[in-house]
Formats: sequence, structure tokens, C-alpha cells
Amino acid sequence: MDKGIARLRKPEEEELAAKQAELSQLEDELAERELHLASIRAELAAFEHRYLRTVGVLYAELDEINARIAERTAEKSGTEEASRAAKQSRQRAQESRAAVDAQPAAATEFTPSPELKSLYREVAKRVHPDLASDAADRKRRERLMAEANEAYEQGDAERLKKILAEYEASPESVQGVGVAADLVRVIRKIAQVQRRLAEIERELREVLNSDRAKLKTKADEYRKLGRDLLAEMAENVREQIATARRRLEEMPPG
Repeated sequence: MDKGIARLRKPEEEELAAKQAELSQLEDELAERELHLASIRAELAAFEHRYLRTVGVLYAELDEINARIAERTAEKSGTEEASRAAKQSRQRAQESRAAVDAQPAAATEFTPSPELKSLYREVAKRVHPDLASDAADRKRRERLMAEANEAYEQGDAERLKKILAEYEASPESVQGVGVAADLVRVIRKIAQVQRRLAEIERELREVLNSDRAKLKTKADEYRKLGRDLLAEMAENVREQIATARRRLEEMPPG
């Protein structure tokens, strides 16, 4: 036989090539969907920061005044029901204040650059936990992916580069050899990626159906009309604060 004729690939080699091509497409899709989910989460986190600094801080003030009103009412009436209501009001005030205090002082928009998105896609393709070959590799990938999500939300491109470089230099990034073993690994990775894609869709539905997401959608609609939803909400709460403060001032001290 002419040695120049290319060797025909065995059936298992053909199957491996087909599965590798399928996995490559799924990895691209997975990276894109992870990017989409991470972007939505980061956008909502940024919106929540703005909400708490614009409206939440006012609700914390309102809750504090209402707690004082409830406590004075409980002191005056002495009933168990009033006492219980006062405790609930105080707890709500403490939770409102804690939520505001936990946020950074500055609220910013989340506007990822093309470079940041590209880096995140590459990290997701190379480091994603569902592409792990064993438990130890998965644990390492999960740690790096969590760091990547945080870096992406913070707009830290340099950190994403370091995460990618760290994994590329690790022994776990080296692939094994052998058609049969490779085929099994690829088939299992395909199943893992498909499961993660389904999980992402469920997570997206939960995120987009959350009260925070619905409020952001409403705020976006207001912006298109030239209105500022959070500013209008803040003004409404200020009016409630003024009313509650007058009520508190009119109450006799306990």
C-alpha cells in the first residue's frame, strides 16, 4: 500500500473527533451563558447598591422612626400585643440599617468592557468546574471560578488574567492520552456541560423573576421615559418620614 495514502481513522477515532467537536461547541455556549448570567447578577448587584443608597437608606430612617413610635405605644398601653409589635418594628429597623451599612459607600453602574467579557469567556471555557476530570480538579476549578465571578463583577481584568494563568500553569490542565480514555472523558464532559447549561437556565429564570430584577426592569422603563424611578421612590419615602416624624413628636414621652 502506498505510504503516502493517509491512514484511515478507526471508528472510535471518528467518534472521538465528532464528540470533541460537539464538546467544543458546547464549551463555547457554556462560556457565553455563564457570561450572560454573571453579567445579569453584576448588573442587579450594582442596581441594588444604588437602590439601598438612594431609597434603602430612607427606608432605614423610616423604620427607625416607626420603631420608636411602636415602642412608645407599647410603653403607654402595656399590652402584650403592643409589646410584640414594638419588638417586630425594632427588628425590622435593625435589619434595614444593617442592609444599608453593608453596602459600599459609592454606587456605580456595571459596564463591562469588551476585554473584560472576552477574558471571562476564556476563563469559563478553560476553568469551568463542569469540565473537571476528578474531584480534586473540580475543587480547584470551583475556587478559581468563584474568584473569576468576583473579579468580573468588580471589573478587575488583571485578576481574570492571573486566574487564567494560574490554571494554565497547573498540572491539572494537562490532558491525558489514549483514544478510549479520551472518548470516555469527552462524553462525560458533554453530559456535565449539558447539565450545567440546564442549571444556568433555571438560575436565570429565578434571577429574572426576583423582586430586585423586576424593580430594575421598571427603573429601565422609567429611564426610557426620561424619569428616575429611584428618585421618585425616594421622594415618596421622604414624605412618609415627615409624616411619621410629626406623629412621633406629637406623642408624649414614655
